Amino acid sequence: MGIIEQLSHFDKELLLCLNSYHTPLWDNFFWIVTQTITWVPLYLTLFYIFIKNHSLRGIWFVIFIGLLILLCDQISSGFFKPFFERYRPSHDPFIRDAVHILHNKRGGLYGFVSSHATNTFGLAVFLSLIFRNRWFNIVIFSWAAIFSYSRIYLGLHYPGDIIGGALLGMLLGWIVYLLFVHFLPRFTFISYHNTRTLKKGLADSFRVQSVDLISYAVVLIFVTIFISAKVLI
Repeated sequence: MGIIEQLSHFDKELLLCLNSYHTPLWDNFFWIVTQTITWVPLYLTLFYIFIKNHSLRGIWFVIFIGLLILLCDQISSGFFKPFFERYRPSHDPFIRDAVHILHNKRGGLYGFVSSHATNTFGLAVFLSLIFRNRWFNIVIFSWAAIFSYSRIYLGLHYPGDIIGGALLGMLLGWIVYLLFVHFLPRFTFISYHNTRTLKKGLADSFRVQSVDLISYAVVLIFVTIFISAKVLI
């Protein structure tokens, strides 16, 4: 057995192990977590913070985040999945009957790499480089990790799909951030009295309370999801 076959075998075994631990509470929890609409309040909070701290110039943050998500989605779904043609666990003929699936949702045919992992880790890296706040970094990367793990719990992705998507997303998040910083002086975000480096100045252009508000929004959403999951049992 070659190295690729060994890794694939280990990936399947790990998926079946992680996916086998499920309860009604966590079924509800991860089903809600993985829904994009659940996180609309977070995205609205980000939009509010950008506009509050930079007025109409804050739209440029939104534009570059849109560019990032577009790249993450198109490269993961438009290139990686059709190129590698790796079945999702929910479609793999060898294990699909052993995978725990919710509401008969099996997703598309191919799963490498995970678009959810690519999008969330890409956004996490981009925002962490913008805000440069330790507490925020812990919260936003925890959000990306839990969001991505939900895809394993639901039997829609192998751990390898998640790891591959996370690495791709982090790379794209870093590249888009570099583009953003390159064009930043043209948008004059940094106040005239800030004599420190551009990167530090960008972070300082946001009030600490604003960054904390985003962190609190993520935590509050998770608490709300957990309470909702218990109520739905």
